[in-house]
Amino acid sequence: MSRMTVVLPFADDPSFEKTLRRFAEDPLVANCVVPHSGAWSPTVDKVTALRVDSWTSGDALNALITSINEEYLLLCTLAGEIQLGQGSLARMMAVAESTQAGMVYADYVEIKKGERSEHPLIDYQWGSVRDNFDFGPLQLYRMKALHQALTASGPIAPVTRAGLYDLRLKVSVSWPIFHLQELLYTRHEPDVRKSGEKLFDYVDPRNQQVQQEMELVFTEHLKRIGSYLPPSFEPIPSFEDQFPVEASVVIPVRNRQRTIADAVRSVLKQETTFPYNVIVVDNHSTDGTTDTLHALAEKDSKVVHLIPKRLDLAIGGCWNEAVASPLCGRFAVQLDSDDMYIDGQTLQRMVDAFHHGEVAMVIGSYKLVDMDLKDLPPGIIDHREWTDVNGRNNALRINGLGAPRGFRTSLLRRHPLPNVSYGEDYAAALRFSRQWQIGRIYDPLYLCRRWEGNTDAALPIDKINRNDYYKDKIRTIELLARRTMLERAQRPAS
Repeated sequence: MSRMTVVLPFADDPSFEKTLRRFAEDPLVANCVVPHSGAWSPTVDKVTALRVDSWTSGDALNALITSINEEYLLLCTLAGEIQLGQGSLARMMAVAESTQAGMVYADYVEIKKGERSEHPLIDYQWGSVRDNFDFGPLQLYRMKALHQALTASGPIAPVTRAGLYDLRLKVSVSWPIFHLQELLYTRHEPDVRKSGEKLFDYVDPRNQQVQQEMELVFTEHLKRIGSYLPPSFEPIPSFEDQFPVEASVVIPVRNRQRTIADAVRSVLKQETTFPYNVIVVDNHSTDGTTDTLHALAEKDSKVVHLIPKRLDLAIGGCWNEAVASPLCGRFAVQLDSDDMYIDGQTLQRMVDAFHHGEVAMVIGSYKLVDMDLKDLPPGIIDHREWTDVNGRNNALRINGLGAPRGFRTSLLRRHPLPNVSYGEDYAAALRFSRQWQIGRIYDPLYLCRRWEGNTDAALPIDKINRNDYYKDKIRTIELLARRTMLERAQRPAS
């Protein structure tokens, strides 16, 4: 009968002893390993203490894998009390055998603030390369897959916090990672923050070293799978497009009467050395937004109020309508309908960045504020993880690249945004960076307002999953496209 070693690294968690005993009592568990850095010692049978500085380090994980004699390794990667469901460990092992997967993970039940709810996960795909992919707290690895992956790709990198990420990526190259859509266990969730409060954890300056490790690990993964792009870029192509103004600010909107006037007025306050306009694509609003925009357009000729004929447009489709318009300027610069430019220099600085460099796109930085324009944590989101050398590779690892975003209109007309309302700008940035250089501005240019009606404030799990799955799909497309591009470049000329 197959058995497993279970790794439980959260000895300082208040509910740890309950969880440890449950695993130790399961007949399929041969041994429980407890990595720790303090003075913890075992209190039950079948438990081994492992003294380490960081259990996610390459050194600790390499040593752990070498020491295991069982066929499977179950990693518990998140703190919080865990209750195993009926036959859950046997089910995970049976599925691993049936699918010949290198790793299996399963849905679970979550208890948060005393309320029980299902926590479904999403399927793993080729583009599921972000370091925050949600596997839930339990990951079952086949030891054969671990040994083969580390033999082929080398041991886990000498990192402190990115060891698990490196392990998963190496396994995924040759072994399936299988999602079991069954609720196999229950977890008491200690982190009760809303989704909008967790969104920017990765940009916290305290996590800078972790992010650098993740980037190192991910870059090596791209090289293994043939999708790494060196820091050489194609020149910007020239087109014969004619433009009535130098720049257009593009604002897609539907039912934002409360905020749209503030957004438009922040554009009209821009002080520039060139002519510009603001193209507001009103996606058939029903709440008074249309009347507000009509009044603004009557007062200022810079305001272009477009109501598309189509009824099937998402945010990306509205952008395409604006960019295709003969009224669009040479550069198209983004502003969301509930946000504002930080001052009167934003548009000038964005356009200057195009003229000062051979770039296809410019991305700025923004500040999180409430409706009274008071700062919200974590404050400035500047994405300083971007570098000219490796930014377009590392962009595949993270979930966003910043705002405001500006595009060369001629290029965007030929490479339009997908007609979706989430991830459309991320898809465009990845596509552009595949060939051309991206410019960055690290000073805040933009006020991103969080309010009770904001779409990112508190997303339900099904919406989070849909968003994450779509962005992983974008990454899948981009990874394959980059690999194909590199393979074609290496073929001898016929």
